[in-house]
Amino acid sequence: VQLQASGGGLVQPGGSLRLSCAASGRTFSRYTFGWFRQAPGKEREFVASITWSGGISYGTDSVKGRFTISRDNAKSTMYLQMNNLKSEDTAVYYCAADYYNDWKNAYWGQGTLVTVSS
Repeated sequence: VQLQASGGGLVQPGGSLRLSCAASGRTFSRYTFGWFRQAPGKEREFVASITWSGGISYGTDSVKGRFTISRDNAKSTMYLQMNNLKSEDTAVYYCAADYYNDWKNAYWGQGTLVTVSS
């Protein structure tokens, strides 16, 4: 089982990035996918999740209206479109997949670094 996150990089404030998370090794169509992030010196925080049927949750008000999570079940891939990026969005972003939507026994990707800086 593998989750491969990609799409991170350096972007200026106000810019956009799209993160992808490709899952392989089993069927993930019934799993909830999620994005978490960890900024330097801070704990990992929940960003957003999407259930197999398309139910969406965002973890913090700071990303609502700027970030959009989506998934393509046929490709076992999840996306995070991030617009109007701010310096406080700088973090390592991790993707995860969990069957029970409680993240206690989730599969985790390796993380992709997003740096927002001028």
